[in-house]
Amino acid sequence: MEEGLISTRKAKGLAALAAGLLLLAGPVFAQGQPAGRPAAAPRALAGAWEIEKIGASRSCTVTFGTEPAAKGWQLRFPATCRRALPILNEAAGWDLGSAGAPRLVDGAGKVLIAFDERSGAAGRRGKGSDGAQYGLDPKGHARVVARPAPSAAELAATAASRRTPVDPAQAPAMESVPGRYAAMRQPGREVCKLALTAAASETAGASVASFEGACTDTGLTIFSPVAWRYVAGRLELIARKGHKVELVFEDGQWRKDPAVGAPLMLKKLP
Repeated sequence: MEEGLISTRKAKGLAALAAGLLLLAGPVFAQGQPAGRPAAAPRALAGAWEIEKIGASRSCTVTFGTEPAAKGWQLRFPATCRRALPILNEAAGWDLGSAGAPRLVDGAGKVLIAFDERSGAAGRRGKGSDGAQYGLDPKGHARVVARPAPSAAELAATAASRRTPVDPAQAPAMESVPGRYAAMRQPGREVCKLALTAAASETAGASVASFEGACTDTGLTIFSPVAWRYVAGRLELIARKGHKVELVFEDGQWRKDPAVGAPLMLKKLP
């Protein structure tokens, strides 16, 4: 009977010990993952700033980092700043207030200086926990400009402005290029007929090109192709004034490349 009572007491003691360990483990785990830490610093505020104590002619250069700190993000400054601005002795990081304006905080998250959300030629102003007024000024330090993500239309325009890679080994043979072509702005809608001949042109390394009959397209008429050249799988149409348009072969016809501005396609006629 006595042995059973001792065993019961031992079991209760072990259970209490385990519960105590769990209670101790909880805060240790929480300390490794501070609550409320922002995921990423706003890069528009990252970088060097001048902090000055208004009316005291004391200033110091501090750097708003983007690396996580115990509270907010890292704040860096030279040791001399602690003498110039004693309030920085407690500063351990920076974060954002409810209005999105920067603040300096200590290791426990207490706000040391809360700057206002206004920013202009005079920079920002804020009141410190010591009752003094402080200024936060870029002072010519480079700022990281936050840019919005490009829209789908901008991404498409960027992609269209790039030259299409061409494998010369897979491109049409040089001897297959001369002939009569239908020039089109839209698939299947001919606006001009163009002849690419094998005769040598006055343009070095090029052959003669010319309209066959009247051309109803104003842009092509102004361009006025007089020569063509075939280089590494790319067809060049050369204008009377010397500028050129490049085309690549796709789906049985030639397409202007890069695909910027008005489209142009050439389809060989029988």
